[in-house]
Amino acid sequence: MEKQDPPRFQSDASTPGKSDAIPLPDDGRVIFRASCLSRYRVVTRSGEEIRALNAFLESTAIKGLSDQTIRTYAYALLSLWRWMQKASRSIEDLTETHLADYIRHLHEQAGSRGPPAPRSINLRLIVARSYYGFRTQHDLPRAARSLLLSRSVFLQPSRVGTRAVRRTGRASLRVKVPRRLVVPLNREEVTLLFTSFRTSRDLSIAALMLFCGLRSREVLSLRLKEMNLLQEEIRVSGKGQRDRVLPVATYVRRALSSYLALERPFTRHDLLFVTLKGPHRGCPMTALGLRELFRYHRKRCGVERANPHRLRHTFAVDMVREGMSLPILMRLMGHAHIEMTMRYVNLSAEDVRVEFERAMRRVTGRSLESNGNTLPHP
Repeated sequence: MEKQDPPRFQSDASTPGKSDAIPLPDDGRVIFRASCLSRYRVVTRSGEEIRALNAFLESTAIKGLSDQTIRTYAYALLSLWRWMQKASRSIEDLTETHLADYIRHLHEQAGSRGPPAPRSINLRLIVARSYYGFRTQHDLPRAARSLLLSRSVFLQPSRVGTRAVRRTGRASLRVKVPRRLVVPLNREEVTLLFTSFRTSRDLSIAALMLFCGLRSREVLSLRLKEMNLLQEEIRVSGKGQRDRVLPVATYVRRALSSYLALERPFTRHDLLFVTLKGPHRGCPMTALGLRELFRYHRKRCGVERANPHRLRHTFAVDMVREGMSLPILMRLMGHAHIEMTMRYVNLSAEDVRVEFERAMRRVTGRSLESNGNTLPHP
């Protein structure tokens, strides 16, 4: 089985004389081959595999990374490869200082589409360092301290990184990622969104995100065998192949039961959510189909902020407001570290004020009791 992904990045030909040389000129592409260890492969325009890149992808597959992660790595490698050929550099000659030129190349390559997202750039920098280590068995030589600290676009990764700079004068190049507050949906917006759904399938998808905190990818990967509606629980395969068993609220169970009993067509596919009509009826629902579903309902209900990520965020904020502990919320959301949960949940100013006033009432109450119900005037 082999299929070509849409061309997101292109790679130029390799430098002549290198062990992984590619005939000039050439544009690389990413294809899918189910028979290979790494199902996503980087090939030339003529279909010849680029061995050096695919060897790295195979090493990531051996580590157990998901197909989606390998696919992302493949496109990041193509982007890096294209820049190296344009700059006449080989991977063995790469240093941390050169990555600043790579970032500028990414901005120039974007053109009218706008600059790439900071997180996307940082991901490609990570892949570049990993690929360098794979080829040379050494860490990428670090950049000088002056290079990183003289540009506002660069960021020291953490406090630990700051100490390392002071000791060694070195730091890893990284683009600053702005921290944006994701405002959850209010009750009126949730009601408008949910009343716009006309099928139990669509209602179940949104309910799993709002009342279980599932990611869109986790919803699409749910399988029939993972449903235990009698016990009101489901098994979810999360990021990093970390499975978790989640309780299911009665509302969600009823929506799922209605979808399975009345709407889901007979099909050989065991994925839970499938297409209900059209030429692809019975086929697994795709990420594109999910995006189009939410785009349609945003226009239908008038809630422009309604999207899968915001539903998941609303779940997290609601659980915190109801007093759920962060370790339990971390488990429900499938986070690897509690710091991720703490960053994910951004309380509003109203939440902070309510908790502050509640705490102050308790504090002043104890002070009044200890001072004979009197406090000095301010």
